[in-house]
Amino acid sequence: MSWSTEHERKSMSALVLVGTPIGNLGDLSPRATDELRHADVILAEDTRRTRGLLTHAGIRAAGRLRAVHAHNERERAAWVVDVVRAGQRVAYVTDAGMPGISDPGAELVRACVDAGLEVEIVPGPSAVLTALVLSGLPTERFVFEGFLPRRGPSRRERIAALVSEPRTTIVFEAPSRVRATLADLRDACGPLRQVAVARELTKRYEEVWRGDLVDADAALAPEPRGEHVIVLGPAPPRPEAGDAEIEAHLRTALTEGLSTRDAAARVAADLGVPRRRAYDAATQLRRANPRQ
Repeated sequence: MSWSTEHERKSMSALVLVGTPIGNLGDLSPRATDELRHADVILAEDTRRTRGLLTHAGIRAAGRLRAVHAHNERERAAWVVDVVRAGQRVAYVTDAGMPGISDPGAELVRACVDAGLEVEIVPGPSAVLTALVLSGLPTERFVFEGFLPRRGPSRRERIAALVSEPRTTIVFEAPSRVRATLADLRDACGPLRQVAVARELTKRYEEVWRGDLVDADAALAPEPRGEHVIVLGPAPPRPEAGDAEIEAHLRTALTEGLSTRDAAARVAADLGVPRRRAYDAATQLRRANPRQ
């Protein structure tokens, strides 16, 4: 869909997700300011914080401000659909950054998409990308984990998955848990895994520490403050498996009753070797030990 003029675009009904500063209010874009100024309704994760942002930008709330947060987003989604369908332009902002990324917003988008209504985005600052680029770690491929579970099997499983993760990983963490999370990552991934820890991004006291997990804890303040972004470097390449290791794994697989083809497939996946190499080795073992 396209518009002939900016005025015509502003007159169209839509849900508009507006990215807002993650710290420095000077990062509020002109387009975001314009969208908030002309929206019929402004939905906010925290109306108090958004009121301060509007005041900074010289925008009057004028009775347009409504709260939509993690605890009421699902029930408010139907109301948003009705408002947009009635011809209103609804802007949604969270406390900082991009709605829907470790913040509410996704439920509103899904509801409007399912209803066949327009959804637009005004891009803005992102703690994920800011920390990633500042980290100095590889940026070609990365994965965002958000906040890790606080405890239990789900936390252990998520951290275990990072041990062999070949992409740079971004994790959000609260100040009260950042030390424990770094310790868990060190224990799982090894002390020499590269990491960057960023805090207070774009603010006056912005800090980014870069090094190995073994030194990360000592680099933290005695009482860490502000939300932290942990950027974990990719897992180092796994050493290429030798013939003896491949043969040992194949013997185990064949002893378990797997066919030559299935044993080769499993070992190729487990050791990261070409399937043809594993299959040829399995075939030789089967010929040498036909009863296996």
